[in-house]
Amino acid sequence: MNILKKWNELPHLGASIAVVTLLGLQAQTTIAADTANDADPVTYAGHVARIINENCVVCHREGGIGPMELSSYEQVRPWAPLIQLKVANREMPPYAYDHDIGNQNLQGDWRLSEQDIDTVVAWVNQGSPLGNLEELPPPPALRDVDDWNFAEQLGQPDIVLASNPIDVPANGNDLWDKHFISSGITQDRCIKALQVKPRGDAKTVVHHANTYFAEVNEDGSVDRKPVTEYAMGKWGEIVPEGVCRTAFKDSMVQWDIHMYPGGLGGTAPNAVVEDNVVELGIWLHPEGYQAKITQDLATYQLDQGDLFIPPHGTAMTQGFHSFDHPVRIDSFQPHGHLRMNAASLEIFYPETGKTELVSMISNWSATWHHSHLYEQDSAPLVPTGAVLVTKQWYDNTASNPNNPDPRQWVGWGQRTADEMSHSWIAISHLDDETYQELAQKRESDKQPLIPSGD
Repeated sequence: MNILKKWNELPHLGASIAVVTLLGLQAQTTIAADTANDADPVTYAGHVARIINENCVVCHREGGIGPMELSSYEQVRPWAPLIQLKVANREMPPYAYDHDIGNQNLQGDWRLSEQDIDTVVAWVNQGSPLGNLEELPPPPALRDVDDWNFAEQLGQPDIVLASNPIDVPANGNDLWDKHFISSGITQDRCIKALQVKPRGDAKTVVHHANTYFAEVNEDGSVDRKPVTEYAMGKWGEIVPEGVCRTAFKDSMVQWDIHMYPGGLGGTAPNAVVEDNVVELGIWLHPEGYQAKITQDLATYQLDQGDLFIPPHGTAMTQGFHSFDHPVRIDSFQPHGHLRMNAASLEIFYPETGKTELVSMISNWSATWHHSHLYEQDSAPLVPTGAVLVTKQWYDNTASNPNNPDPRQWVGWGQRTADEMSHSWIAISHLDDETYQELAQKRESDKQPLIPSGD
């Protein structure tokens, strides 16, 4: 089974918790299909139930993070106009990644196809009929909302490391907790997948939770390398086949957890969250697994000293990074807070003077941090000396629905009310020979088959 087949079966905190009230719908006109009367009949049982089961029910179910249940026609029908609006505007499912710009070959892409969007729009325009009950698809098989995201494909993690518990108050200032725990890793191993998972209500108050393999030196200094990063909505990371991201022998794991009292989003309990615990799950390759390519995850900083957004104003930051060897970009995850609203990744080639736009996220939201994983056969190959260009945009005006106060000056900082300007990028490091092999294979895959003439 494809390891990412069940990408949508993920109980995240995110955009689906930002409930849009029906008052907002009163100002909306019905979204037009070609013409409802001229279109083929569309029913819930025959067409729409499948779309909702495959893309919505994972969050919109009993115990899920969605603000309403969508497991049956009776539950779906009252919300049909809102569903139509969100689907037509590509706000649901929550996966902000621009269409038709840059690399569209993503693993676990949540976005609906244009055909599915047209089907939902037409169904609502036709009055949201139920249709023939015999055509209803079976209900989806859903895992437990608190289970690990990759449990069905990989089983339970080989290693589970829990943070120290901490109580988070109902309100007040941001909190940070940094501490070390033993990893229990007795030999270097290659990582297959990772997930950071706040337990229970903790997911409503954990802003981010970074983990590092760390070695504490005799002088008290710490040498560390990122394990993985969690921010609201992030589901986990897959390491490509044939690549080794190392879990280091005898290392400590350093937790760096940022908590936001009162939470962020409609499901926050607005009460004390006791014994807040965050867990790190690591799936490992078998002992002896070897790979020619090594991978690491790192933050690539933008010009944070220049990030100073005036009241009722906007800003943009950009950063540049190049390597002294060829690399492959395996994933891209921009990070910011409540004023950030867009991000991009480009590659500049000095030899030609050309710039390639790899990824664009024009409607970014802090409630859903997606690590955009590129398909391995089309993940960007970057030659030696080419420059990664990361850009992020910020909106400190009243038109930004996430902005808590457009009257404030906003600069770089750790608090939720501050802003940040960096991207988490997973990089596979290549030698010249491997780079040429990968590049030549891609070129040969593009060549059309020539008939033999027999």
